[in-house]
Amino acid sequence: MSSAADFAAAARTLSLEARRRGLVGPSFRCPPRLVGVDRSIRRRGEGAIVSVRTRDRPWPAVLADMIEGVVVANQLASPASDRLRAELWETCAAPVTSPTETTPRQTRRVA
Repeated sequence: MSSAADFAAAARTLSLEARRRGLVGPSFRCPPRLVGVDRSIRRRGEGAIVSVRTRDRPWPAVLADMIEGVVVANQLASPASDRLRAELWETCAAPVTSPTETTPRQTRRVA
């Protein structure tokens, strides 16, 4: 499962990386307005809004939908779409599980 902070951090990273490549950096929200879907995309002028369901889903599935949303929002075809997916996974996928689940807690000793 992912937290709202994980989702927000991934959304910022993916939009920034898309814009850095001269592509549309979509906005992200959750959940989708359509009932029963994991991901939806709405186009607004030159931009796009990618909506992703996060509840009861593993973090890799949420992140995959967010990355695919960037690809679809930019209407990319292979091989450009394959290259972008790989680059976005490289940027976001360390770690592949939720950052809140894998980050060890730091302890402070207080005298």
